[in-house]
Amino acid sequence: MVSRSLPPGRHEIEWRIRPVSLLQKVLLLRSRLPAGMTVGLSLGSFQAWRIVLLLSLLLTVPGSPEASDPFGLQGRVPRTAQQGGVFALTLRPASWIEGLRGSFDNQPLIFSDVGAGRIQALVGIDLEAAGRRLLRLEGKDPQGRAHVRKWPIRVRPRRFAAQRLTLPQHMVELDPETATRVSEEAGRLKALWKAVTPERLWRGAFLSPVISGAKPEGFGLRRIINNQPRSPHSGADYKAAPGSVVRAPNAARVAMAEEQFFGGNALVLDHGLGLYTIYFHLQEFTVKTGDVVQKGQEVGRVGATGRATGPHLHFGVRLNGARIDPAALLRLPLL
Repeated sequence: MVSRSLPPGRHEIEWRIRPVSLLQKVLLLRSRLPAGMTVGLSLGSFQAWRIVLLLSLLLTVPGSPEASDPFGLQGRVPRTAQQGGVFALTLRPASWIEGLRGSFDNQPLIFSDVGAGRIQALVGIDLEAAGRRLLRLEGKDPQGRAHVRKWPIRVRPRRFAAQRLTLPQHMVELDPETATRVSEEAGRLKALWKAVTPERLWRGAFLSPVISGAKPEGFGLRRIINNQPRSPHSGADYKAAPGSVVRAPNAARVAMAEEQFFGGNALVLDHGLGLYTIYFHLQEFTVKTGDVVQKGQEVGRVGATGRATGPHLHFGVRLNGARIDPAALLRLPLL
């Protein structure tokens, strides 16, 4: 350590040290300096007191969770989310982390490799979710110590439109045979939402299923028929001329193509990792169950089959069972 004489009122202490001991000595020195004294540092012949000052200031700030985050969170986790919303959780985990897994609202997250050492999972908020939900990540280091991070997310309520209808009772109540059919069709769809293809088939952002430029409408619409609330509208409707092309918004496998009572010609695409898109009231299919389709490929034509008041496309999204606003998925930047 070298002390040099300076003009009255100023003092400087200069260290010629090895870089490996820099931070330890700066910390010790800062706690013992008299008032009015500054610290300078020479590495070789270069005086770097500004660098020391910056380092000392940084050392007073507690490290952020991200700075020592073994999960390598990319970006931020939202503090709030809307009903029917969806966001992407991207991580670049440390190479030593083991058994990494995550959950949202106690439902497991499904991660996939998106390149450059990153993994990504989609997180969906059901259209009727409410209150506080918890996002959780956990894993272990090679010594078996657990590492856990948690983020509370508040679900913001949305104001959905409501539609009141008064109809003759025979148009509302189903006869026993039809009721049985509807129940069986609903059961097949529910079974699909529970099935998770372990492979991510989609790549990049999702396209609109119609090329007309029409905007999706009616997601979450509450129908009240004869003063009796019905299930909210879980998809969005696209106005389009009959026979208009319906295209796959991303790569997928056809999970279902069948005629149903309410949905008419109903098509379901499995994009993998619990993500499904749904198409009702089609005039016709141009694919069949089991086909692999590419992004932008024609899969059907707009129609008015099933319980429909006119030609349109009902477009729905399910993510690990959650009913997602299709517009939210289409806005999402994905890798």
